[in-house]
Amino acid sequence: MPETDAQPWEYCLYIPNDLRAVTVSRRTLRLILTMHGLIGLVDVAELLAAELVSNAVRHTKGPAALRVCWSAGVLRIGAWDADPEPPEPPRALDQNTELEEGRGLALVRACADLWGWHPLARHGNRGKFVWCELASA
Repeated sequence: MPETDAQPWEYCLYIPNDLRAVTVSRRTLRLILTMHGLIGLVDVAELLAAELVSNAVRHTKGPAALRVCWSAGVLRIGAWDADPEPPEPPRALDQNTELEEGRGLALVRACADLWGWHPLARHGNRGKFVWCELASA
């Protein structure tokens, strides 16, 4: 049973700049959501987290983090990276369908209820946080 009335919770997974972190992030997210009874969100959430973490690892040189929060029936998934540059705007999914790259944020935009990003400059840390939200059905 989903924890729609449960207390809010949050997890943060710090990851190295390594493409294997995408798989670790997906599996960790699946475990978190399963343990909280949110099985219905797992598949889409895994796709979204993989895209966000993949962008953070592929397009920056430093460490990154996956943050997963649940509050008031909304799952927020975000990826932090050390690069303060904004993410590339999402392309339309039907454009350049033969390209292997450049579709990540378009998938996020298509599958999430909301998404966005903001720069971070707190406690001497620079970078950005790209996030998306999924409401429980």
